[in-house]
Amino acid sequence: MTKITFIGSGNVAQHLIQAFLGNPGIIIQQLFVRNASKAILVDADIEVILDWSQLTPADMFIIAVSDDAIAEVSANFPLKNQFVVHTSGSVSLEQISNHNRRGVFYPLQTFTKGKEIDFKEIPICIESEFSADLEILQKISKLISDKTFIINSQQRKSLHVAAVFVNNFVNHLYQIGSEICQENQVPFSILEALIAETASKIKTLTPFEAQTGPAKRNDQWTIDSHLKFLKSDKTTQSIYKLLTQSIQENGKEL
Repeated sequence: MTKITFIGSGNVAQHLIQAFLGNPGIIIQQLFVRNASKAILVDADIEVILDWSQLTPADMFIIAVSDDAIAEVSANFPLKNQFVVHTSGSVSLEQISNHNRRGVFYPLQTFTKGKEIDFKEIPICIESEFSADLEILQKISKLISDKTFIINSQQRKSLHVAAVFVNNFVNHLYQIGSEICQENQVPFSILEALIAETASKIKTLTPFEAQTGPAKRNDQWTIDSHLKFLKSDKTTQSIYKLLTQSIQENGKEL
């Protein structure tokens, strides 16, 4: 039985807590929060604490706070010689105070408040300084996920950058497309089949092989027509130009 304490109660913490609850191999011992109202989704059997002095030793402490707060929270952590990990994709292991054994437990997924996720499909990227701690991370990861990867801090940062491109930026492009549809009184739902097909292609093709469209074909007439259509929105027009240039510089059409 592994005893885990959470430091922080944001989206990642809430989803991990839900994934751990009811698992016979895990006990969530405590949840440290600065404000009790932030722990609204926590199971009643978990002890919620508001003061560092109430913290008790555990097998692992998970710091689940914003990236820019990890170092500060770690510095304030009062216990010594404990196993402390964070859940960030972009922060190095070294940001955790060396007064404790350090590690990373990074679930590579987008988390939205109130939306349930099947953790079995989520890749868990783990890192630690010591082999014994890596075994703890592997054990915990395999209890909730079928996909565990040993990834160092530099590799994890590269994954996080890549994730911003394929997730956050792509979703923003969905927003732009939705706004264009809305402004022209066209249902955005018409594009859903296209979005689904594009996403499914990369399971059997590389993104380069799956690329289509006027930029890939060097169809300058269509490109110019689109840019003219977007002339009233200089920001969106600039995004279109930049992405078109990037696609064209990636190579000639197969």
